[in-house]
Amino acid sequence: MPPPAKSCDVRDMGALTSPLKFLDQDYQKLLQESLSRKELYTDELFPPNSCSIGNLSHKRNKIDYSQIVWKRPSELVTNPCFIVDGVSRFDYKQGHLGNCWFLASVGALTFQKDITKQVIPAEQSFSKNYAGIFHFKFWRFGEWIDVVIDDLLPTFNEKLVFVHPKTSNEFWPALLEKAYAKVCGSYADLDSGRRSESMLDFTGGVHLHFVLNEAPAYLWNIMKRAARAQSLMCCGTHKGEAHKHCPSNGIVGGHAYTVTGVSKVMSNSNPVKLVRVLNPWGRKEWTGDWSDQSPLWSTVSGTESKKCHEVLDNGEFWMSVEDFTKFFKSLDICCLSADFLDRSSGCHWKSQRCIGEWTENTAGGSIQTLETFCKNPQFRVRIEELNEACPHEDAENIVVSLIQNNKKRHRKEQKHYNIGFYVFEMKGEQVEGGQRKVFDCTNPVAECFAYQREVMKFLRLEPGEYLIVPCTENPGETASFVLSVFSKHETYFE
Repeated sequence: MPPPAKSCDVRDMGALTSPLKFLDQDYQKLLQESLSRKELYTDELFPPNSCSIGNLSHKRNKIDYSQIVWKRPSELVTNPCFIVDGVSRFDYKQGHLGNCWFLASVGALTFQKDITKQVIPAEQSFSKNYAGIFHFKFWRFGEWIDVVIDDLLPTFNEKLVFVHPKTSNEFWPALLEKAYAKVCGSYADLDSGRRSESMLDFTGGVHLHFVLNEAPAYLWNIMKRAARAQSLMCCGTHKGEAHKHCPSNGIVGGHAYTVTGVSKVMSNSNPVKLVRVLNPWGRKEWTGDWSDQSPLWSTVSGTESKKCHEVLDNGEFWMSVEDFTKFFKSLDICCLSADFLDRSSGCHWKSQRCIGEWTENTAGGSIQTLETFCKNPQFRVRIEELNEACPHEDAENIVVSLIQNNKKRHRKEQKHYNIGFYVFEMKGEQVEGGQRKVFDCTNPVAECFAYQREVMKFLRLEPGEYLIVPCTENPGETASFVLSVFSKHETYFE
């Protein structure tokens, strides 16, 4: 079978402890050079001009982007700080940019202190060794990268244009947003996106997507376990203009939110399962049952009510899991490990990841073009006996994820092919006859396709040998990809 064009050895990738230098910029070297020259750093590769803003002429707001002035925090406040009393979901609110998908992920990030330290390196400040230079780490397509920025921020009428700090002298949210804008090409490249992109870029973990009207009955239990694990959780509403007037229940259409809590309370001796949600606008809240002003809180004991209930206009609110699945469209969970999916503490999911490439010789297209399909990179998976420590009756035991990377500098210019993968079960005689015989004689046991950066699917596979074939819809569509397999049983992947 054709091998993937790049090595499958994760050790070849940019590790978290030794990330790749984005655009070949070395943070420590640039910092020391600026300190020795006693000059504040200015980033030539993401300069303070219109190129870094990008094209936002379509935005309907009162900002004249030709009149933007780039200023350092010390020019805006007298005592700028990088972080004030730790990072919190209440430190910021969305600015004049449609990047609620990114800020919802930031809100989820603030709950996971270990992951926050990975993304936002410690010991950065506006006092000790300050030289106008900062850096952040992101996971991009199988590799960790270290991204350098200066602290010149776009302003209009003396106010920040994009994400706003709620504490006027706290600047980590604006600098994190700038670093991510640099990775994506410009601020305009952050305008609209999918929550899963930034969640994966913060963690490099396993991403799980649930369509809420098809979600399993035990979804709340999954969310409860995810909340205890190192997970980021975000959700989105049904399509609609994000800036339309909110409907009467306060939920904004076509908008991304952060899931910030999962709890159960006793209401008149009846258990009620609740989900807490945050609007990255920092305002506009749900007004139905279990909202801040809901009379249902009077049916809860004082101790429980005090623990959960706050009447604050901060964009955060509680609602029942039934209303959550009704008024929200989808839920994304991104975690370092998929262990939270199982009730058994003895069940540990394993992950394996490969970087591959569809080249002119290996971009064979979908199975509809069988004569070229067998040219695609192929990965053999062998699943050993199911782990008795893991509950497995009718439960999925494999998650397959495929991410495409078209390597365009600007995120908006990245053409997302219709990508996906097929999974074939390999019988003994088919293995001996070669992969073409598998494709000729066997229907795939699973497949998944979408016009997205990432496609993922839960699978239930019995012990045996399988072939995973990642591909684009049409032959000749070239790009690199990351294929990940997460399994709660002993699995061999090559």
